[in-house]
Amino acid sequence: MGGMDVDIRPLDAAGVATAVEWARLEGWNPGLEDAAAFHAADPGGYLGLYVDGELAATISAVRHGEDFAFVGFYICRPELRGKGLGLKLWNAALAGVEGRTVGLDGVVDQQHNYAKSGFVLAHRNIRYGGKPALAESGGKGLKPLVPADAARLTHFEKRHRLFPAPRPAFLSAWLAMPNARALQLIENDEPAGCGVIRRCHAGHKIGPLFAPSGEAARSLLAGLIEGCEGDEVFLDVPETNPAAVALARDLGLAPVFETARMYKGVTPDLDLSKVFGITTFELG
Repeated sequence: MGGMDVDIRPLDAAGVATAVEWARLEGWNPGLEDAAAFHAADPGGYLGLYVDGELAATISAVRHGEDFAFVGFYICRPELRGKGLGLKLWNAALAGVEGRTVGLDGVVDQQHNYAKSGFVLAHRNIRYGGKPALAESGGKGLKPLVPADAARLTHFEKRHRLFPAPRPAFLSAWLAMPNARALQLIENDEPAGCGVIRRCHAGHKIGPLFAPSGEAARSLLAGLIEGCEGDEVFLDVPETNPAAVALARDLGLAPVFETARMYKGVTPDLDLSKVFGITTFELG
């Protein structure tokens, strides 16, 4: 390619950490411990394109279960953009998950490019951010959620149609992050909702936030943000869940970013009325 020595190969844990750092430089504000959890989700799901031995572009196509994958971390070094490197890496990533339904959260103005590869818009996700105006503390029935609960949480996500595929390895790593706090809402000795908050380079992000109602989501959120007084909090809300939008606005949070959730293949049958905060824009 133009005299350049181009090579595509999997990223190891250090390479994934580099991709997360590039995401920070792009202004995506990842969590402080995201890299290890993301890598644990699918250690073979991250690719790097190298030019003359130097990492030039990254992408993830993380496989969840047998039939689903999610694309993220599609980043090229600024000085190498416009040379077709990103497209070469994109095609390699999609070839690796051929036959699966593939999702992504893309920037809105790139929808037409994703559509060329067969992706179809499902809904928008709106990132709300700010210092939450919430006086009350978490409600009754809230209990810690720990890595040992990953299998139970996987079953919960499947039963309530909250995520398209099982992801126990990711959930176990997500719940184990040192800078994260996770809670579950227990009703009749069964989980009815859950949420995770993690420290990011700026403020905190909440994700996932799954709940059966706006009231339950508010109780979980109140429990999660205890101890975060004065800090910014970010929540990524499916625009198609009006109760989630209302909750974010009621907390005094304002839209700061949005993505286009798109799928290639069969659009998953999810119950977005229970999704008050998606887990991440990178892994779904």
